[in-house]
Amino acid sequence: MRNMDLTPLYRASVGFDRMADLMDRALTADVAAPTYPPYNIEKTGENAYRISIAVAGFSADDLSVEMRDGAVIVSARKAEDDGQRSYLHRGIATRAFERKFALADHVRVTGASHVDGMLHIELVREVPEALKPRKIAISKAAPRTVEAQVEGEQKPAEKLDS
Repeated sequence: MRNMDLTPLYRASVGFDRMADLMDRALTADVAAPTYPPYNIEKTGENAYRISIAVAGFSADDLSVEMRDGAVIVSARKAEDDGQRSYLHRGIATRAFERKFALADHVRVTGASHVDGMLHIELVREVPEALKPRKIAISKAAPRTVEAQVEGEQKPAEKLDS
């Protein structure tokens, strides 16, 4: 895979550093990216998502879900066993891990639950009212006028250009 230098993007734009960082991470992702623990990302509604992570062998106390720097960070640390166990076969990995999921703007975590060996993290996208599209009514009347008042004096009405 060819390396891309995103330095010109950083120099020529303001406020897009998060997007550039995301592209940089995606382009430099290691081919042998960690696959433990396995996870699903599903869309549960128009603006709702769920990350489900298989965390067999971990209790809710062993797990940590944190939101930091526009990402959800899930980590697990298994408490040390009190007694010595002798395994004939050990197929359930309970090694420590940390998974990071980058979030888009206006996506926030609404909750997390640990059920039947699965950690479910609920996410919702809440677009602020100011950024939502809005319909502007078109008037069939003449343009409105605005009367300006300066310290109690009336000025002639000014026409608004729309």
